[in-house]
Amino acid sequence: ASRDVIGGVAWANTLTGDDVDKQVEKGKSNFAGCEIKGKTLGIIGLGAIGILVANAAYALGMEVIGYDPYLSVDSALKLSRHVKKANSPEEVYAAADYITIHVPLMDSTRNTINAETIAQMKDGVIILNFARGGLVNNADIKKALADGKVAKYVVDFADSETVNQPGIINIPHLGASTAESEDNCAVMAAQELADYLENGNILNSVNFPNCSLPEDNVGRIAIAHKNIPNVIAKFTEALSSVNISDMINKSKGELAYTIINTDHAIPAEAIEKLNQIDAVIRVRVIK
Repeated sequence: ASRDVIGGVAWANTLTGDDVDKQVEKGKSNFAGCEIKGKTLGIIGLGAIGILVANAAYALGMEVIGYDPYLSVDSALKLSRHVKKANSPEEVYAAADYITIHVPLMDSTRNTINAETIAQMKDGVIILNFARGGLVNNADIKKALADGKVAKYVVDFADSETVNQPGIINIPHLGASTAESEDNCAVMAAQELADYLENGNILNSVNFPNCSLPEDNVGRIAIAHKNIPNVIAKFTEALSSVNISDMINKSKGELAYTIINTDHAIPAEAIEKLNQIDAVIRVRVIK
């Protein structure tokens, strides 16, 4: 997006004759651009992918500013200390020469990049979207490109509104198009399923939140339950006969999940008390 690499490749493939090297030297200035070193990359969404992008961009000499209101502790620990954390997306829009978005597509995030947010950006900003097509309003981005407000738009989700449009670089979603990806996905799925069956940890569930806890105690249970107030207090009351050494609770919409480690084996009567709590869907005794 910084240099017209795609246009340069297309032009180079049209050259003929014995002096192609000379033609290249003469014509390459038509595809010049700018360096990314010293420029500011703004990142909306500092999850697993956003963090990798942030750290890599800093390593390439860029200034990096990111916004994520739901930044987890684990993610924060992986994020370079040189990445500035913004207090609002508007702060990112105002500061960045490049903006990349890495959030899930939901009703609340659809059309995150639109005429209003683009107006808050620098003139000549470059926008990159490798998350979901619906995060950027196609009509608004095309108008911004025509007006010169946006210099380039790179999108990994080509559709009828973006192909063959000036200033838009369409990539046909090639992230998983490798010989290794299918094997890697199968291994990852097997490892996540094994971790759930053996330890009760959840990662990348559709309906339940990510929830994991180190397993190093005598007793361990995992509880799937409704996400309602005061339910944790009922759990601890039911387990009053044992010492709780560690516990984690996560929620996702109407559902929640709790893992509890104890210093002693959990008696059957305590498990029965947990099962009698109205909010409980299932209690699994891991050990």
